[in-house]
Amino acid sequence: MRLIHSVSELRAALAGRRETAFVPTMGNLHPGHIALIEQVRTSGRPVVASIFVNPLQFGAGEDFQRYPRTLPADCEQLEAAGCDIVFAPDVNEMYPEPQTFQVQPPLADELCGSFRPGHFSGVATVVLKLFNMVQPAVAVFGKKDYQQLFILKGLVRQFNLPIHIIEAETTRAA
Repeated sequence: MRLIHSVSELRAALAGRRETAFVPTMGNLHPGHIALIEQVRTSGRPVVASIFVNPLQFGAGEDFQRYPRTLPADCEQLEAAGCDIVFAPDVNEMYPEPQTFQVQPPLADELCGSFRPGHFSGVATVVLKLFNMVQPAVAVFGKKDYQQLFILKGLVRQFNLPIHIIEAETTRAA
């Protein structure tokens, strides 16, 4: 497994590779994340996972600084699950300048979004950036957060991205 921190290194690592499968995460992995990796591995494609704690999806009163960052343990789990590449950029790599363009998806301020202003806009923006960087053929998201899944499927449709979204069942720890 290869751990990558920069966009340029990621693009070099993916150059010439056949279609990839992608699992975006914020790290602090649990069995549900690993189940996503294992599910997408069955596609036979190289698997790329991202670990990025995205400041755009944290609102006022939600502590971005205290979100657990467990990269070494996460990498151990991902390697054991058969992940090929882990892309773990820092905030400056993902946002080298202020992110003035943001995706504002429908339903972003409804349901769960009404309690977390800006959250789904931050999610959609970072996922669109990650899709642009990784350029996967497939990406997998759990059904656990159905509103997020619905928004991201709409993002793929609206931007005509050649990405198949796999809806994975929720796996809970025993």
